[in-house]
Amino acid sequence: MHIRIATRHDAEHVRSLLESTFGEDEGDAVGKLAADLMAEDTVPEILSLVAESDGAIVGYIAFSPVFIEGNDEFRGSILAPLGVTTARQKGGIGRALIEDGLSRLSKMDVSVVFVYGDPGYYGRFGFSADAADGYTAPYPLQYPFGWQALVLSAPDPSDSPEAITCVESLSDPGLW
Repeated sequence: MHIRIATRHDAEHVRSLLESTFGEDEGDAVGKLAADLMAEDTVPEILSLVAESDGAIVGYIAFSPVFIEGNDEFRGSILAPLGVTTARQKGGIGRALIEDGLSRLSKMDVSVVFVYGDPGYYGRFGFSADAADGYTAPYPLQYPFGWQALVLSAPDPSDSPEAITCVESLSDPGLW
């Protein structure tokens, strides 16, 4: 398996992978989100990675910048989406994508990475609800316990919760 930066040429393969992985209920929305993220130009850039095996894309992950109004020094990202082809799940591909992405973000001076997902899964990588306490998600959450963060380097503490905003592709309340 090889992990590399995704290109816009990968968009249709990634979209198909996520549509089939997430199934009928969520597949279209998650596939569209990934394709939109891969096409969106942001500063800082969105980090999209693919895992390849035998010439085929078997996994995808994206880390998009998040912002705090009035705090231009803040460097944060959000992990979304992550998907591994069904036939290759539970084989370490998701773990490898997360660890590779976190390593790259650390080198880019990102201080906090957020995720909205299963605490049992993301907790294995150090994500926790406690670390996310100082930050509010961009939209109301159906499952607030899923809002988690991982601190890569100590950001300046704030006396009150900071509201984060995200890139355009994630600015849809239906995704939250």
